[in-house]
Amino acid sequence: MRIGITFDLKADLPAGPDLPDDHQEEFDSPVTLDAVADVLRGLGHEVELLGDGRELLEKLLKSPPELVFNIAEGRGISRSREARVPAVLEMLGVPYTGSDPLTLAVTLDKECAKRLVSSAGIRAPAGVAVGANGSDTFDASKVEAELKDRGCSYPVLVKPAWEGSSKGIRGKCVVDSKEELAAAVASVGRNHLQPVLIEEFIDGEEVTVGIVGNQPPEIVGIMQVCPADSVRRFVYSLEVKREYETRVRYKCPPQITDQTLDSIRKAALGVYRVLGCRDVARVDFRLRDGVPYFL
Repeated sequence: MRIGITFDLKADLPAGPDLPDDHQEEFDSPVTLDAVADVLRGLGHEVELLGDGRELLEKLLKSPPELVFNIAEGRGISRSREARVPAVLEMLGVPYTGSDPLTLAVTLDKECAKRLVSSAGIRAPAGVAVGANGSDTFDASKVEAELKDRGCSYPVLVKPAWEGSSKGIRGKCVVDSKEELAAAVASVGRNHLQPVLIEEFIDGEEVTVGIVGNQPPEIVGIMQVCPADSVRRFVYSLEVKREYETRVRYKCPPQITDQTLDSIRKAALGVYRVLGCRDVARVDFRLRDGVPYFL
């Protein structure tokens, strides 16, 4: 079979004065792309690298492959950027791997994803979203009142509403006061030019669940993410992910009770179903009193 790979690669370029240093964090390295291509070739397929953007469109119109293996993240800051490649492929009638445009748009928008997941009875951290660009009109007192109405109190976590790969999530994003909240919202909004999500900080174990398949989907593993050293509040932040070899310990299988593992499995499959995921997904949770909260 002739298989095309859609992707976005990290460019060997500085962030620049108007871009945060994590603006390409979701994009893949040439090593990752080569590994995917080598596996597909090893299975006997012909592989073509399609990329993304205008280059992708030109190649698809000229000679579409029989199947696309999609790992493109999408360029820019739109909350629908991950949905563009599968939307184009559907329009042209080219089969592809992974979830469809609606699911990819919904899951990049953290607030939208949490609303859908909560509608299925799965716990998610309570919180509020505030307007884009970290504007001077941010009213910390008003936000504190909204958080209180939702049962939230400090500490809270501040993060971009439309990002993945821990973009915009730093250790300083966990805040304990009105002053820290205002500073964090301004910083995240200024750097990422999108709404900012403020949500209760779930101070518990972090786990991630790998799921594959469709009829039915299957959990292939559950991994616990633990700090390498004792810390007051562990956040799986961008800094931690970049230094994972020294700052994180991964436990698979996790050191969690069987009862809690059953709750995690049930919640993960529920998330996969309610968000309309297809083929493959990873679902992240924080645990509070044995209850998984969807991140």
